Amino acid sequence: MGYWHTRGLRGSALEDLINYTNEVLRQRGLALVQKIPTPITPMKYNKDEKVITLAYFDNKSTVDYIGAVQGIPICFDAKQTGQKNLPIQNIHAHQMEFMEDFNKQGGVAFLLIYFSEYNRYFFLPVEVLKKYWGKAQSGGRKSIPYSAFEDKYELFLERDSVLNYLEGINTYLNEKG
Repeated sequence: MGYWHTRGLRGSALEDLINYTNEVLRQRGLALVQKIPTPITPMKYNKDEKVITLAYFDNKSTVDYIGAVQGIPICFDAKQTGQKNLPIQNIHAHQMEFMEDFNKQGGVAFLLIYFSEYNRYFFLPVEVLKKYWGKAQSGGRKSIPYSAFEDKYELFLERDSVLNYLEGINTYLNEKG
């Protein structure tokens, strides 16, 4: 079983942004997307701060979010990197299998990526992720270079601080035909 030892709230700003976006999309009647919690068993607990400081994962997780956009099933994972690439090490075989199976069932599976180095957000279709993930598993490059992220899949914050990932989904679906 995997263990989790907190080193702060890494990636929590991205998660907060996505959670806020999902709530706004729900209120607007555009989508219903929920965060999928990862079941953990606490090992150490700081009673003074009321914070779990060490825990192990009970089950393998699939993706961070799942839901529907205008009747289209979607699932995605959110990743943030301060590097000039996206390390693949935190994407596991069972996650790839889930996302591929999700696509086969007519859903849209993807990653939402935030490059803090460039202050840019991207939609990454599972088909592109699969290409790089497969190469990494067979001894090739262990990351996706920033240059591989296409401008057409760049996501932008709207005036009301909503990360408009629906545009990425729309671009993807239009290309698939």
